[in-house]
Amino acid sequence: MVRARSEMIAAERIDYTSAVVCLHHKPAQLPSAEFPGVKSRLDDFVATHINYTLRVHYDGLFLPWHRRYLWLWERALREECGYRGQLPYWNWPLWDNNLSASPLFDGSETSLSGDGEYDPNEQPITNGNLTIPRGTGGGCVRHGPFKDIELHLGPFSRTLTSFTDIPSPGFAYNPRCFSRSLNDWVASRYTNRTIVDTLLASKDINEFLTVVDHWPPRMDGVFGVHGGGHFSLGGTMQDLFASPQEPAFFLHHAMIDRVWSIWQDRDEETRRYALNGTGVILNPPSAPLVTLDTVMEFGVLDQPRSVREVMSPVEGGLCYTYT
Repeated sequence: MVRARSEMIAAERIDYTSAVVCLHHKPAQLPSAEFPGVKSRLDDFVATHINYTLRVHYDGLFLPWHRRYLWLWERALREECGYRGQLPYWNWPLWDNNLSASPLFDGSETSLSGDGEYDPNEQPITNGNLTIPRGTGGGCVRHGPFKDIELHLGPFSRTLTSFTDIPSPGFAYNPRCFSRSLNDWVASRYTNRTIVDTLLASKDINEFLTVVDHWPPRMDGVFGVHGGGHFSLGGTMQDLFASPQEPAFFLHHAMIDRVWSIWQDRDEETRRYALNGTGVILNPPSAPLVTLDTVMEFGVLDQPRSVREVMSPVEGGLCYTYT
């Protein structure tokens, strides 16, 4: 049974973060000649996300691919680093007005580390009529269990105009600190209780995906809950390609998977295998629609899997439910 991280006792939270740190120190499986920036087992997951970003975001594979990716992450924590719990989720609405007070981001030893140091050079982000105020940090994270981790891949630009190939810097080695900039303005607007209720009230998968993602942010200021979680943490989490380097990435996506799972359970007949979109980012008209037989790839992490295998969290080798 998967629980919110806030429901875990201190020892369970430390067990999880210790296992994540463990993956930072485990040797990589990807070949260094082809992936020079991959230096650890955690980097295997980051490079895999980079490699498939243009096929599993803002399209019909977003939900199923990330469901399997989360399960592979939990399996690695368990089998390679001795973790005995489950992958927790980040229950967004509980602290959407005060992220720094959350037990996830308060900087304590039982947290996922706190805000980054204040960087006076961080600027607001503007897209059309939507301007996102800057967060409260922007620099290196200096507190909590991840204060000393080193990132190796990315960063990728937020201003990409072409989505046909993996952009620079690709898989280059770029050692640097982990950064964060907590942003209550984003969190309170795009990860609140109303957003979750709207997701769960969606009539069909198209409506559900519309609430999950708007990319780019619409001119009227609507910002999907997926992007809302990423931009509410800023820094490393804002990187579309390399964001799995942010420790909260997997908990954010676990919450998305949780809401999807609850939504599916409420109408088994019409929602369990409901799909919409293609297997190409932004769903270009020329791309074929995703079906249950569409094959998803996970590189070194796993063998190819059909979409059908991951449409239920209790089938196809998966075995978990959410509280």
